[in-house]
Amino acid sequence: MAWALKLPLTDEVIESGLVQDFDASLSGIGQELGAGAYSMSDVLALPIFKQEESNLPSDSENKILPFQYVLCAATSPAIKLHDETLTYLNQGQSYEIRMLDNRKLGELPEITGKMVKSIIRVVFHDRRLQYTEHQQLEGWRWNRPGDRILDLDIPMSVGMVDPRANPTQLNTVEFLWDPSKRTSVFIQVHCISTEFTMRKHGGEKGVPFRIQIDTFKENDGEEYTEHLHSASCQVKVFKPKGADRKQKTDREKMEKRAPQEKEKYQPSYETTILTECSPWPEVTYVNNSPSPGFNSSHNSFPVAEGNGSPSHQPELVVQVADIESCLTDTILPSHLLTRDSESLHQNLLPAATPQDAQQWLHRNRFSPFCRLFTNFSGADLLKLTREDVIQICGPADGIRLFNALKGRVVRPRLTVYVCQESQQAREQQQKHENGDAASSTFFGMVYHAIYLEDLTAVELTEKIAQLFNISPRQISQIFKQGPTGIHVLVSDEMIQNFQDEVCFVLDTMKAETNDGYHIILK
Repeated sequence: MAWALKLPLTDEVIESGLVQDFDASLSGIGQELGAGAYSMSDVLALPIFKQEESNLPSDSENKILPFQYVLCAATSPAIKLHDETLTYLNQGQSYEIRMLDNRKLGELPEITGKMVKSIIRVVFHDRRLQYTEHQQLEGWRWNRPGDRILDLDIPMSVGMVDPRANPTQLNTVEFLWDPSKRTSVFIQVHCISTEFTMRKHGGEKGVPFRIQIDTFKENDGEEYTEHLHSASCQVKVFKPKGADRKQKTDREKMEKRAPQEKEKYQPSYETTILTECSPWPEVTYVNNSPSPGFNSSHNSFPVAEGNGSPSHQPELVVQVADIESCLTDTILPSHLLTRDSESLHQNLLPAATPQDAQQWLHRNRFSPFCRLFTNFSGADLLKLTREDVIQICGPADGIRLFNALKGRVVRPRLTVYVCQESQQAREQQQKHENGDAASSTFFGMVYHAIYLEDLTAVELTEKIAQLFNISPRQISQIFKQGPTGIHVLVSDEMIQNFQDEVCFVLDTMKAETNDGYHIILK
């Protein structure tokens, strides 16, 4: 308080004193940090600034993607604001996916007027199930033999060209489409989310799936391997009508919430927009070898404006079928094509080259698996075990392919042994009845096997005529020698009551009405 006893000071003195005191109070600032220690980057590195920076839109979010895929199914209203959307689907119901061209003028000119290839997959959303996807899908395959996880509804689709579904990839379909034309693809998902839960006691939550679409363009080798765009969305699949009930339940729950709580959830949208993602890892090796039929000239695959189904199959299959029919018609007439000749025609030899093996697969209706067995020779295919073939092709086609590889012929319904009676045979038969020359009888009577499938008199007539190299028209009637030597007309019902591997001796008798002959079965 000593300063209060001093004489009053002038304004100039007071002002100069305040300036000196203010300078002294600022003199210690920054001395501990040293020269140049203050940096704006250090301040921006604080957590509060980082949080604000993460909320700013990035350049990748602002860029326009070349394509956009829209799933025509409503999103759930029970999803929080910053979570990914979730869409409910009904098992087996057809859902439209609109394939939209989002390119700017002059962007990606190399695909203008050309086809692109898209692959649609249904995969697991949970990382834990992704690691065991192969085992999960194999288990589903055995529980649902012959079924697929993902299918295309071809009649309802528009603008889709050459759709393909690989029998070994139940969750994948692929097709070609022209971005400049309207394209809508209808898909069906046949598995439900609860089929892959660990414990199945009822009432458990199903696992979420992802629908992912990867699109590719042609490379210099005319193969669709250059990645253009990928997008996906999260879905759950319920039993029929289950998705509608779940959507209604979520909507009613949201209506009961307070207005402040509702603001934390995103609204339900009528459609689901697939968001950009990384390409599926398996895409790299799926496209190593092009599918048969994918080529640069798409004359064989016309774009369907009103219907997505192709007008005909790839020409490669047609050509092989034509070659097969030509060989069959020129080498063997249709009425002489026996079971033995069919077996020789279908058997695959170990010395067959990979090209021969491919033709054999086409001829025996295994065209969908030609791509898998591209480099397999005849010996390679014949070394496959039954389990190997079933694992590669599935139970139905696998068993069929294994039987075809092993040359297994279907057992006939009836086998009949016949021989033609001759004068020498009659003499030997008489000697045999008298007890002489018994050993020579075996060598004198030579029997031939006739295999019957339809068990009709017409079929038996044709097989006998074929056996003895005569025309079926030359056989008027077939009789069976009955008791006391009577001749009984052979009918369809009689043949159906023949014992398997029955033996007959054939005798002939001149017909009275024409130049033909009657056959008598003794």
